[in-house]
Amino acid sequence: MSALTLSVLLSSLLLGTSVTFISSHWFTAWMGLELSTLVMIPMMIHNHHPRAVEAATKYFIVQAASAAVLLFAALGNAWQTGSWEITEMSHPHYTPIAMMALAFKMGLAPVHFWLPDVLHGLTLEVGFLVATWQKLAPFALILQISSNTHPYLLTALALFSTLIGGWGGLNQTEVRKLLAYSSIAHMGWMILMAQMAPELTAVALLTYVVITGAMFAALKTLNTTKIIRLATSWTQSPALCTAIGLMLLSLGGLPPLTGFLPKWLIIQELTNQELPLTATIMAMAALLSLFFYLRLTQFATLTLFPQTTLFVTPWRTPNKRPLVLSFTVILATSMLPVLPTILALFH
Repeated sequence: MSALTLSVLLSSLLLGTSVTFISSHWFTAWMGLELSTLVMIPMMIHNHHPRAVEAATKYFIVQAASAAVLLFAALGNAWQTGSWEITEMSHPHYTPIAMMALAFKMGLAPVHFWLPDVLHGLTLEVGFLVATWQKLAPFALILQISSNTHPYLLTALALFSTLIGGWGGLNQTEVRKLLAYSSIAHMGWMILMAQMAPELTAVALLTYVVITGAMFAALKTLNTTKIIRLATSWTQSPALCTAIGLMLLSLGGLPPLTGFLPKWLIIQELTNQELPLTATIMAMAALLSLFFYLRLTQFATLTLFPQTTLFVTPWRTPNKRPLVLSFTVILATSMLPVLPTILALFH
């Protein structure tokens, strides 16, 4: 893909997300979502692989269907209330429909089935955009309508997502599918706080984007998409494999890494809201995700396969952007001390 084409696509992607961010009208927000979807299709099918074409087809069908349902909910709410304002989504029938449409667009459980298959067919760069950037605009809409949504619906989406995200990643051998289930589980933590503490949702989303971005960058540097390939990467780059292990533990929420504070603050907020059962289920579901993170960490750092090939192993991994990778790895593992300051900015 030429630099001009790529710059036009990325600019259009940024424009679509920005339009949704600044919109107060449902129709303009819907236009921004559609623009972001249409931009992703040529980026997905750029490598002309059958899996890429299948992933692009699934992604287009899912996004088009969810956008149609979202527009139907906005139209029905406008018919009943006389307002197209996003914050005026208050009808008891159309508000849950809009919330489920946005959950479908993001890949929240139980409407998550498309996300692992789509990520499996994409390159690591495009997969990163689908797993992170494409969730920002729907999340902005969810935060605006969450105050009018029944809390049981948000709690059910959160519990389903964390449990299914943990269970689904247990038997995966493909790193992109594993990261897809990791995305589902993390979205569950965020959606749970959308109504009670939106600032915690923003902090959790920020840390997830930073850690996942560093993870995708490291995998791209190693050119690794399967666990068995990751297990043979230690001799190629021990330092980078160690960093991948730390980033996986950060995704799992182990202290003192970056991913610990959002989970801790969310559980603390659930306790303050007198929801001990929900907090317990979320903590137990996090253990499921932690299991496959530890499994992947073992393959990356503690497993050294016998070298039976005769070629000479390069002494280092070539990397065209060492500063970008180094900066993202540092943020993904060492941002814990500054997270309280970031949280104070969202208040």
